[in-house]
Amino acid sequence: MSRLDRTGLRAVPAEVLAAGNVLALPDGDDSVEVTAVAVENDDFGVPALVIATVTGGRRISIATGSMVYVEPADAEIGVSAVAADHGSPEALVAQIAQAHPDSSIIQEIAARLARGINLKAGSNLQDLQQLALTLFIDEGDTAAALTIADLLAELPFDGNFGRWKWIEGGLAIAAYLTRHDAERTARYSAAIRAADDAETDPLRAKTAAMYRQRQLNEPNVYDPEILRASSAGRIDVERDWRVLRIGVLLYLRAHGGSETLSHEVLERRIAAELAAVASLNAQLARA
Repeated sequence: MSRLDRTGLRAVPAEVLAAGNVLALPDGDDSVEVTAVAVENDDFGVPALVIATVTGGRRISIATGSMVYVEPADAEIGVSAVAADHGSPEALVAQIAQAHPDSSIIQEIAARLARGINLKAGSNLQDLQQLALTLFIDEGDTAAALTIADLLAELPFDGNFGRWKWIEGGLAIAAYLTRHDAERTARYSAAIRAADDAETDPLRAKTAAMYRQRQLNEPNVYDPEILRASSAGRIDVERDWRVLRIGVLLYLRAHGGSETLSHEVLERRIAAELAAVASLNAQLARA
């Protein structure tokens, strides 16, 4: 049997696999529909394996952090065509929204952005960053997520830190989604550090560098908030805090890690959080 041609398939993290996806099998000879997805933890309670059950009952084990290949939905083929030459940002967002009619978050963001996208407006940049994150984390649509993130990544640092935090978010997402392309991900990582050298006064620059390093070494990853939500059984709230944590970890990874969090540690933590959110999303869907 000839091996399955992966041209036209899209690579997604194992953690975002969902029932209904058509998965390319590990032997490369066929693809089959996923009927159920479960996440298994290691002995330390960290998500370690994604177990995909496919048509026929076969169970496929995939390490968290691994990439798998799935067939795009018919609507997503149109998204790829639009992404190729972009058109207007509004048209691109509208096309992506058409590919995800069941996502209330995407539909809400798309409705706001349909009025017009001003890349100087912080609220529009925030919406684009949230859209890219939702496409990546909740929908597993890495192609569309990267296309939206690129709208942000193309914007230079202009001294406005209020706007820059959303652009940073887009750069961080793009750097992660292109991590298998060393040259491209390095460009995003270099861009995310553009604000580091914004201060020209030597004394202020030194103080800013010390403060930035402290933030990198001791980032706020919302441990108390997640623990409280988990203890209270508030799955939806815990999920939202974990998504914010993923954003922080993506930024730290793109920035180059820190003295306390290495690149390898961040890779493992991001994979674990993606698996945790996928599990929470599954629980919310069942509820």
